[in-house]
Amino acid sequence: MCLRQRQHKWVEPDHTDGRKLHQSGLVSASCGGNFHLVSTEYMSVMEKDSSAIKNATEDSLETVQDTALDDFTPSKLGTKKYWDDAYQRELQTFKDIGDVGEIWFGEESMDRVITWIETQTLTDDITILDIGTGNGMFLVELAKKGFTNLTGIDYSPGSVELAKSVLREGGFADVNIEVMDFLHPPSGFSSFDMCIDKGTFDAISLNPEDGQQGKAQYVASLRQVLRPQGLFVITSCNWTKEQLLQIFSPGFELVKELPTPRFQFGGKTGNSVTALVFKYQA
Repeated sequence: MCLRQRQHKWVEPDHTDGRKLHQSGLVSASCGGNFHLVSTEYMSVMEKDSSAIKNATEDSLETVQDTALDDFTPSKLGTKKYWDDAYQRELQTFKDIGDVGEIWFGEESMDRVITWIETQTLTDDITILDIGTGNGMFLVELAKKGFTNLTGIDYSPGSVELAKSVLREGGFADVNIEVMDFLHPPSGFSSFDMCIDKGTFDAISLNPEDGQQGKAQYVASLRQVLRPQGLFVITSCNWTKEQLLQIFSPGFELVKELPTPRFQFGGKTGNSVTALVFKYQA
């Protein structure tokens, strides 16, 4: 199986504020100095949505806790059509050359979460839900670690077909993959021990139609599918720790902030990605 990230390009942020790069989704990994690794495909979309990053100021890193929770410019990255088209392309590429496609936020984002999971005293049969499973690679890695009760959902049929193909090729055809919109889960879909999100909440936040309502519905759906005292692990390139704490409060208690790449410019330091573990206090 061919496993790679999409081609990337180096970008120097110049005088653009780092927090805004974080929130606009432009920064996907810190690579040292003032340079950051940015997904070429993601960048090409966000360049068209340039108002998401212009007029940023160097002072905003100092005021991140006071940031409004609705200050994003909507993007087609928040639409189902974008992801349907993207996964149809990736599915065809997998059929043609065996390339699994985009590893969202890079392999290090998977490794970060899996490394933390391995430090916990968890049984192999805990129920784990991958929200917005994409190509299913997160589930492949969890299955390799011996976890046996895995489920992945995505609202894109192309994603589900791709994930099933990737899992089947990896020898994990028994992993449950379903076409499902997480904002509207069926009533019996519940009681997971752990839910994992790597970019899905970000995409929902960018929906041009109603990102605010989508965020609220996401939290409601999470309360439905996660059992009391269950764990929620989220990786975001749009939202800071302080903002995620506000969005998922009350009801979700912070358990752990996972270490993520950091960058510096203008004498200030910021995170390019936020990764948090919550416990659901029903």
